[in-house]
Amino acid sequence: MNKEKIKTIAYWVITILIGANYLFAGFIYLTRNPEVVAGMSQLGYPSYFPLILGTWKLLGGIAIMVPGFALLKEWAYAGIFFNLTSAAISSAASGLEIQHVISPLVMLVFVILSWWLRPENSKLTSIKSK
Repeated sequence: MNKEKIKTIAYWVITILIGANYLFAGFIYLTRNPEVVAGMSQLGYPSYFPLILGTWKLLGGIAIMVPGFALLKEWAYAGIFFNLTSAAISSAASGLEIQHVISPLVMLVFVILSWWLRPENSKLTSIKSK
């Protein structure tokens, strides 16, 4: 198998896992899962915050999995980056257990890999050159 094919497979495996995670998270946030509500309360966020995050998580999960739409993907990756870093910082600032700080950062590594491995037609440079 050539290097480009391996890169493409790695991109899709990682991206589908991230996208599925964000779709699932969006769903449980929007349905106001008791664990999500309790977690948001523990972080000091208002009760409506999961509805905002859930909407953006669903849209971000869809955006990174749909082929093409380079500009939309850049915004989605940026949003996911902000979401994960904010989750880690909020957890640390609230004094939550270390796994609540580390797990978003581990996910962030996979998001960065997905962004880095994305195909040329999903990069902004492909828009500029056309």
